[in-house]
Amino acid sequence: MTMPKTPKTPKTERTERTERAERAQEVERAEPRAAGEAARTVLVTGATGTLGQPLCALLAAAGHEVRELSRRSRTHPVDLRQGTGLDAALAGVDTVVHCATSTRGGDEEAARHLIAAGRRAGIRHLVHISIVGVDRVPLGYYRTKLAVERQIEESGLGWTVLRATQFHELVTRVLAAAAKVPPVMPLPAGVSDQPVAVREVAARLAALAEGEPAGRVPDMGGPEVLALTDLARAYLAATGRRRILLPVPLAGRAYRAFRAGGHLTPALAAPGPTFADHLASLTAR
Repeated sequence: MTMPKTPKTPKTERTERTERAERAQEVERAEPRAAGEAARTVLVTGATGTLGQPLCALLAAAGHEVRELSRRSRTHPVDLRQGTGLDAALAGVDTVVHCATSTRGGDEEAARHLIAAGRRAGIRHLVHISIVGVDRVPLGYYRTKLAVERQIEESGLGWTVLRATQFHELVTRVLAAAAKVPPVMPLPAGVSDQPVAVREVAARLAALAEGEPAGRVPDMGGPEVLALTDLARAYLAATGRRRILLPVPLAGRAYRAFRAGGHLTPALAAPGPTFADHLASLTAR
Protein backbone atom coordinates (compact mmCIF):
# COMPACT_ATOMS: atom_id res chain seq x y z
CA MET A 1 0.00 0.00 0.00
CA THR A 2 1.42 3.43 -0.85
CA MET A 3 0.84 6.90 0.39
CA PRO A 4 -1.52 8.97 -1.79
CA LYS A 5 0.00 11.31 -4.33
CA THR A 6 -0.64 14.90 -3.44
CA PRO A 7 -0.02 18.08 -5.38
CA LYS A 8 3.46 19.48 -4.81
CA THR A 9 3.62 23.13 -3.97
CA PRO A 10 6.62 25.16 -2.79
CA LYS A 11 6.95 25.41 0.94
CA THR A 12 6.09 28.82 2.24
CA GLU A 13 8.29 30.62 4.71
CA ARG A 14 5.52 30.23 7.28
CA THR A 15 5.41 26.43 6.73
CA GLU A 16 9.16 26.15 7.22
CA ARG A 17 9.00 28.23 10.41
CA THR A 18 6.17 26.04 11.70
CA GLU A 19 8.12 22.85 11.01
CA ARG A 20 11.21 24.22 12.79
CA ALA A 21 9.06 25.15 15.78
CA GLU A 22 7.48 21.69 15.84
CA ARG A 23 10.89 20.01 15.83
CA ALA A 24 12.01 22.20 18.73
CA GLN A 25 8.84 21.36 20.66
CA GLU A 26 9.42 17.64 20.12
CA VAL A 27 12.81 17.83 21.80
CA GLU A 28 11.29 19.78 24.71
CA ARG A 29 8.48 17.24 25.14
CA ALA A 30 11.05 14.45 25.34
CA GLU A 31 12.09 15.93 28.71
CA PRO A 32 15.87 15.79 28.21
CA ARG A 33 18.21 14.74 30.97
CA ALA A 34 18.70 16.95 33.97
CA ALA A 35 22.08 18.65 34.25
CA GLY A 36 24.72 16.19 35.40
CA GLU A 37 22.65 13.09 34.61
CA ALA A 38 24.66 10.54 32.65
CA ALA A 39 23.82 9.77 29.04
CA ARG A 40 22.51 6.30 28.37
CA THR A 41 23.08 3.77 25.66
CA VAL A 42 19.66 3.13 24.13
CA LEU A 43 18.95 0.43 21.58
CA VAL A 44 15.89 0.95 19.34
CA THR A 45 14.36 -1.94 17.40
CA GLY A 46 12.45 -1.00 14.28
CA ALA A 47 14.74 2.01 14.07
CA THR A 48 14.11 2.61 10.38
CA GLY A 49 10.31 2.52 10.69
CA THR A 50 7.66 5.24 10.90
CA LEU A 51 8.06 5.53 14.68
CA GLY A 52 11.67 4.45 15.04
CA GLN A 53 13.18 7.24 12.94
CA PRO A 54 11.80 10.23 14.89
CA LEU A 55 12.40 8.38 18.17
CA CYS A 56 16.07 7.83 17.38
CA ALA A 57 16.44 11.49 16.40
CA LEU A 58 14.95 12.66 19.69
CA LEU A 59 17.11 10.35 21.80
CA ALA A 60 20.25 11.42 19.95
CA ALA A 61 19.30 15.10 20.34
CA ALA A 62 19.01 14.49 24.09
CA GLY A 63 22.61 13.29 24.15
CA HIS A 64 22.16 9.54 24.37
CA GLU A 65 24.12 6.96 22.42
CA VAL A 66 21.54 5.39 20.12
CA ARG A 67 21.96 1.98 18.53
CA GLU A 68 19.65 1.65 15.55
CA LEU A 69 18.72 -1.97 15.07
CA SER A 70 17.66 -3.46 11.74
CA ARG A 71 18.51 -6.42 9.54
CA ARG A 72 20.33 -4.10 7.11
CA SER A 73 22.24 -2.04 9.67
CA ARG A 74 25.94 -1.68 8.93
CA THR A 75 26.82 -1.41 12.62
CA HIS A 76 24.21 -3.63 14.30
CA PRO A 77 22.71 -6.08 11.77
CA VAL A 78 20.09 -8.13 13.65
CA ASP A 79 17.30 -10.45 12.61
CA LEU A 80 14.96 -10.43 15.61
CA ARG A 81 13.01 -13.43 14.39
CA GLN A 82 16.19 -15.50 14.31
CA GLY A 83 17.89 -13.75 17.23
CA THR A 84 21.14 -13.47 15.30
CA GLY A 85 23.43 -10.60 16.28
CA LEU A 86 21.48 -9.60 19.40
CA ASP A 87 24.16 -10.35 21.98
CA ALA A 88 26.70 -8.11 20.27
CA ALA A 89 24.15 -5.35 19.71
CA LEU A 90 23.02 -5.36 23.37
CA ALA A 91 26.49 -5.32 24.93
CA GLY A 92 26.67 -2.29 27.24
CA VAL A 93 23.07 -1.22 26.57
CA ASP A 94 21.07 0.35 29.41
CA THR A 95 17.64 0.72 27.79
CA VAL A 96 15.86 -0.98 24.89
CA VAL A 97 12.88 0.59 23.11
CA HIS A 98 11.09 -2.15 21.19
CA CYS A 99 9.26 -0.67 18.18
CA ALA A 100 9.75 -3.47 15.66
CA THR A 101 6.55 -5.20 14.57
CA SER A 102 5.03 -6.91 11.55
CA THR A 103 1.45 -7.70 10.59
CA ARG A 104 2.86 -10.71 8.73
CA GLY A 105 3.73 -12.51 11.97
CA GLY A 106 6.85 -13.23 13.97
CA ASP A 107 6.38 -10.66 16.74
CA GLU A 108 6.19 -13.21 19.54
CA GLU A 109 9.35 -14.99 18.39
CA ALA A 110 11.14 -11.64 18.05
CA ALA A 111 10.11 -10.63 21.59
CA ARG A 112 11.30 -13.95 23.02
CA HIS A 113 14.73 -13.52 21.43
CA LEU A 114 14.98 -9.89 22.52
CA ILE A 115 13.98 -10.64 26.13
CA ALA A 116 16.39 -13.59 26.41
CA ALA A 117 19.26 -11.54 25.03
CA GLY A 118 18.28 -8.62 27.26
CA ARG A 119 18.53 -10.85 30.33
CA ARG A 120 21.96 -12.08 29.25
CA ALA A 121 23.14 -8.51 28.69
CA GLY A 122 21.65 -7.26 31.99
CA ILE A 123 19.67 -4.38 30.47
CA ARG A 124 17.95 -2.14 33.01
CA HIS A 125 14.83 -1.08 31.15
CA LEU A 126 12.72 -2.47 28.29
CA VAL A 127 10.21 0.00 26.80
CA HIS A 128 7.55 -1.31 24.42
CA ILE A 129 5.03 0.40 22.17
CA SER A 130 1.68 -1.35 21.81
CA ILE A 131 -1.81 -0.47 20.54
CA VAL A 132 -4.87 0.82 22.37
CA GLY A 133 -7.51 -1.90 22.45
CA VAL A 134 -5.33 -5.00 22.11
CA ASP A 135 -7.21 -6.46 25.07
CA ARG A 136 -10.66 -5.48 23.72
CA VAL A 137 -10.57 -6.05 19.96
CA PRO A 138 -10.31 -9.76 18.95
CA LEU A 139 -8.20 -9.15 15.86
CA GLY A 140 -5.36 -11.56 15.16
CA TYR A 141 -2.64 -8.90 15.06
CA TYR A 142 -3.99 -7.33 18.26
CA ARG A 143 -3.89 -10.71 20.00
CA THR A 144 -0.24 -11.00 19.02
CA LYS A 145 0.51 -7.54 20.41
CA LEU A 146 -1.19 -8.50 23.68
CA ALA A 147 0.85 -11.72 23.86
CA VAL A 148 4.04 -9.67 23.44
CA GLU A 149 2.94 -7.36 26.26
CA ARG A 150 2.52 -10.40 28.53
CA GLN A 151 5.97 -11.70 27.60
CA ILE A 152 7.47 -8.36 28.59
CA GLU A 153 5.51 -8.20 31.85
CA GLU A 154 6.77 -11.69 32.79
CA SER A 155 10.32 -11.13 31.55
CA GLY A 156 11.91 -10.31 34.90
CA LEU A 157 13.30 -7.13 33.37
CA GLY A 158 12.35 -3.59 34.33
CA TRP A 159 9.66 -2.69 31.81
CA THR A 160 7.33 0.02 30.53
CA VAL A 161 4.48 -0.45 28.04
CA LEU A 162 2.74 2.43 26.25
CA ARG A 163 -0.36 1.82 24.14
CA ALA A 164 -1.16 4.37 21.44
CA THR A 165 -3.94 4.76 18.90
CA GLN A 166 -3.28 4.53 15.16
CA PHE A 167 -0.87 6.95 13.51
CA HIS A 168 -2.09 9.52 11.00
CA GLU A 169 0.04 7.77 8.36
CA LEU A 170 -1.78 4.45 8.75
CA VAL A 171 -5.21 6.07 8.58
CA THR A 172 -4.11 7.91 5.43
CA ARG A 173 -2.97 4.65 3.81
CA VAL A 174 -6.25 2.92 4.69
CA LEU A 175 -8.28 5.77 3.20
CA ALA A 176 -6.08 5.85 0.09
CA ALA A 177 -6.73 2.15 -0.45
CA ALA A 178 -10.48 2.60 0.04
CA ALA A 179 -10.52 5.45 -2.49
CA LYS A 180 -8.44 3.65 -5.08
CA VAL A 181 -11.26 2.50 -7.38
CA PRO A 182 -13.89 5.12 -8.29
CA PRO A 183 -16.69 5.97 -8.05
CA VAL A 184 -17.33 4.65 -4.53
CA MET A 185 -15.25 4.59 -1.36
CA PRO A 186 -16.34 1.68 0.88
CA LEU A 187 -15.85 2.11 4.63
CA PRO A 188 -16.78 -0.01 7.66
CA ALA A 189 -20.11 1.40 8.81
CA GLY A 190 -20.32 3.05 12.21
CA VAL A 191 -16.58 2.98 12.98
CA SER A 192 -14.60 5.93 14.33
CA ASP A 193 -10.88 6.46 14.81
CA GLN A 194 -8.58 8.59 16.95
CA PRO A 195 -5.41 9.10 14.91
CA VAL A 196 -2.32 10.45 16.64
CA ALA A 197 0.81 12.13 15.28
CA VAL A 198 3.76 9.75 15.27
CA ARG A 199 6.04 12.56 16.45
CA GLU A 200 3.93 12.94 19.61
CA VAL A 201 4.24 9.22 20.35
CA ALA A 202 7.98 9.33 19.68
CA ALA A 203 8.34 12.19 22.18
CA ARG A 204 6.40 10.25 24.82
CA LEU A 205 8.52 7.14 24.25
CA ALA A 206 11.75 9.15 24.47
CA ALA A 207 10.66 10.54 27.83
CA LEU A 208 9.74 7.06 29.07
CA ALA A 209 13.09 5.68 27.92
CA GLU A 210 14.86 8.35 29.97
CA GLY A 211 12.85 7.46 33.06
CA GLU A 212 12.61 4.48 35.36
CA PRO A 213 10.60 1.33 34.55
CA ALA A 214 6.93 2.24 35.10
CA GLY A 215 4.89 -0.80 34.01
CA ARG A 216 1.72 -0.02 32.05
CA VAL A 217 1.55 3.73 31.65
CA PRO A 218 -1.62 5.61 30.61
CA ASP A 219 -2.72 5.07 27.03
CA MET A 220 -2.13 7.78 24.45
CA GLY A 221 -4.72 8.80 21.88
CA GLY A 222 -4.95 11.47 19.24
CA PRO A 223 -6.65 14.80 19.96
CA GLU A 224 -9.92 13.93 18.17
CA VAL A 225 -12.27 10.98 17.79
CA LEU A 226 -13.79 11.20 14.31
CA ALA A 227 -16.08 8.96 12.29
CA LEU A 228 -14.35 7.23 9.37
CA THR A 229 -16.75 9.04 7.07
CA ASP A 230 -15.53 12.40 8.39
CA LEU A 231 -11.91 11.32 8.05
CA ALA A 232 -12.66 10.17 4.50
CA ARG A 233 -14.26 13.48 3.55
CA ALA A 234 -11.22 15.35 4.86
CA TYR A 235 -8.89 13.05 2.92
CA LEU A 236 -10.86 13.44 -0.31
CA ALA A 237 -10.93 17.22 0.03
CA ALA A 238 -7.18 17.36 0.69
CA THR A 239 -6.31 15.14 -2.28
CA GLY A 240 -8.83 16.62 -4.70
CA ARG A 241 -10.68 13.36 -5.28
CA ARG A 242 -14.39 12.75 -5.70
CA ARG A 243 -15.89 9.58 -4.31
CA ILE A 244 -19.29 8.43 -3.09
CA LEU A 245 -18.89 7.26 0.50
CA LEU A 246 -20.34 3.79 0.97
CA PRO A 247 -20.62 2.69 4.64
CA VAL A 248 -20.66 -1.12 4.67
CA PRO A 249 -21.92 -3.13 7.69
CA LEU A 250 -19.55 -6.01 8.38
CA ALA A 251 -19.78 -9.21 10.38
CA GLY A 252 -17.64 -10.63 13.14
CA ARG A 253 -16.52 -9.90 16.69
CA ALA A 254 -13.58 -7.72 15.64
CA TYR A 255 -15.85 -5.41 13.64
CA ARG A 256 -18.30 -5.17 16.53
CA ALA A 257 -15.45 -4.28 18.88
CA PHE A 258 -14.19 -1.57 16.53
CA ARG A 259 -17.72 -0.23 16.14
CA ALA A 260 -18.06 -0.13 19.95
CA GLY A 261 -14.87 1.93 20.18
CA GLY A 262 -12.64 -0.71 21.74
CA HIS A 263 -9.64 0.82 19.95
CA LEU A 264 -10.27 4.35 21.24
CA THR A 265 -9.26 6.23 24.37
CA PRO A 266 -11.13 9.55 24.32
CA ALA A 267 -10.46 10.22 28.01
CA LEU A 268 -6.71 10.14 27.28
CA ALA A 269 -6.64 12.30 24.17
CA ALA A 270 -3.25 13.98 23.85
CA PRO A 271 -2.81 17.48 22.43
CA GLY A 272 -1.00 17.72 19.14
CA PRO A 273 -1.53 17.80 15.38
CA THR A 274 -4.97 16.74 14.20
CA PHE A 275 -5.70 14.62 11.14
CA ALA A 276 -6.52 17.83 9.29
CA ASP A 277 -3.09 19.19 10.24
CA HIS A 278 -1.50 16.00 8.93
CA LEU A 279 -3.31 16.29 5.60
CA ALA A 280 -2.29 19.95 5.34
CA SER A 281 1.35 18.97 5.85
CA LEU A 282 1.09 16.47 2.99
CA THR A 283 -0.32 18.98 0.54
CA ALA A 284 2.31 21.56 1.55
CA ARG A 285 5.18 19.31 0.47
